[in-house]
Amino acid sequence: MLVDGDGNALGTAPKTSVHGHETPLHLAFSSYVFDHEGRVLLTRRADHKITWPGVWTNSCCGHPLPGEPPERAVLRRLSYELGLRAEHADLMLPTFAYRAVMGNGIVEHELCPVYRVTVDAPVTPNPEEVGEVLWMPWKEFVEGVRRGLLAISPWCREQVPLLAELGADPMTWPPAPDTALPPAARV
Repeated sequence: MLVDGDGNALGTAPKTSVHGHETPLHLAFSSYVFDHEGRVLLTRRADHKITWPGVWTNSCCGHPLPGEPPERAVLRRLSYELGLRAEHADLMLPTFAYRAVMGNGIVEHELCPVYRVTVDAPVTPNPEEVGEVLWMPWKEFVEGVRRGLLAISPWCREQVPLLAELGADPMTWPPAPDTALPPAARV
């Protein structure tokens, strides 16, 4: 779903046309999966991905289908990419947006609400999407990102400090209301 700078829907485009050298702003999501010990699930993107192949990042990212609420898209992609079933996803950063350019000129340009999901289940990565997974204590992950010790995706590098501002314990972060989502994401 293509959006303007205020998050209003402009129409749709195939995924293949929104990840190139001329990438329009479009709706996406990021999610951070935690276990009950407060560890975050990190994923290494499959080596054949168009954007940031082989790069470590947050648990799961994707795009809502036209008319699909972002929370439902998060749960759909967690099931597909990681074999995880979750009851719900909590909205944390409703209006996060970023633009990043790979060395080869491919651009990511997304209005990307960020969600927290808590699970207690084994992860079964889909090799079409995920090369590797790693559970890491949240505090250790945040410190590694802040100090530049971890090579991670550009969107994750921007999201982690904003999430850390919500508090030291991810389980106590207060969810944002769905009404705080950009207009195109309020389905």
